[in-house]
Amino acid sequence: MSAACCVDVGSTWTKAALVDLADGALLGTAAHPTTSATDVLHGVDACVAELGARGAPLLLCSSAGGGLRLGVVGYERVVTAEAGHRVGLTAGARVVHVAAGRLDPAAVRALRADRPDLLLLVGGTDGGNAEVLLHNAARLARSRWRRPVVVAGNAAAADEVLGVLRAGGVPAEAVANVLPEIGTLEPAPARAAIRGAFLRHVIGGKGLSRGPRFARLVRAATPDAVLTGVEVLAGLAGPVLVVDVGGATTDVFSVVGPDEEHASDAPARREVVEQPPAARTVEGDLGLRWSAPGVVDAAAAERLLGPADDGLAAAAAARHDDPGLLPADPEGARVDARLAELAVTVALRRHARAGARDLWRVRLVVGSGGVLRHGDDALRRQVLAPATGDLAGGWRLPEGARTLVDARYVLAAAGLLAAEHPAAARGLLEAGLLGR
Repeated sequence: MSAACCVDVGSTWTKAALVDLADGALLGTAAHPTTSATDVLHGVDACVAELGARGAPLLLCSSAGGGLRLGVVGYERVVTAEAGHRVGLTAGARVVHVAAGRLDPAAVRALRADRPDLLLLVGGTDGGNAEVLLHNAARLARSRWRRPVVVAGNAAAADEVLGVLRAGGVPAEAVANVLPEIGTLEPAPARAAIRGAFLRHVIGGKGLSRGPRFARLVRAATPDAVLTGVEVLAGLAGPVLVVDVGGATTDVFSVVGPDEEHASDAPARREVVEQPPAARTVEGDLGLRWSAPGVVDAAAAERLLGPADDGLAAAAAARHDDPGLLPADPEGARVDARLAELAVTVALRRHARAGARDLWRVRLVVGSGGVLRHGDDALRRQVLAPATGDLAGGWRLPEGARTLVDARYVLAAAGLLAAEHPAAARGLLEAGLLGR
């Protein structure tokens, strides 16, 4: 029997799944604290040993070391900068900086201060304005920018932009325009280039492992792998919504197709930057440990708190100060559940509002994250209830959606398998998540 070991090296936990490549059967799972203080491969090897998977092909994704930090520089914030931002989120990146217009020295200093691992340089539709794109390339070159740059702007100027950057010593590559014409978003080439640059330039430079083996094994940033898994899931189950509640962030993934109901008035509804079918948002202020105070602040801003939440701010602060805290009594478990419920509520509102996502067509809602995987049915219902019951959220709720929890953590594994073993990826999700 041929099997692959799919491993997600997270900031806190390293999680592994041994998958039969013939039919996608889940043969076993293992988890180990991530050993980033020494060498992340120690935790990987511990999982492999627990699964008895020595010799099996290893497929890794990673968000250790903070994952992929992306900066976006565009021509105009409402159009190309927004297009670049959306592409970055679909590439599994945390977009830490968005700039629009002509860069000046102050703008470059602000960009450096946010410490992106990669830069996505966009601007102009094909054959349109190229002046700002060329100006920004020249400014980066003069500023001795040395982080990798993916150029995905006006195709007519791509070669000249690339020449300016490389002449200044900037590692750069050019791909097709993310916004070839107004209203048309083409994320795939830039997403692939961001993934490749992450693997070549970033993952080996985070000091996570002493040798080159880890960098050779990693296939994708974890959010990129999860989004690929969500896309495979949508092919099996229709429009899907996934919310992943972590210690530092709450990520929301959705895959929805064209809005059939409004197809007849599509020209009138056409956006300046269209929505990609697959999208991800990451909320860096919503988490159950490092970002727990942000959950309380955001919930207060959304007017979600009531008298029963009077002690929540203090409990959130304690979790921020001790991110390794585990609930020791029913009250601690109740607080975690409430924080998770609020994080999900706010994250879904932001995801739906940010791009006017048509989430009412979602047929499957999937929850992920340790609080859900280890919680009982009552906790899961409470935490995921906002996805189908948040009537005050300002977005149209899914109608008749089924709700599941990725208790066996198969979405990332399916994403790792999808390119080379698509049948195994589908089989893993059908049996390991959908229960077919």
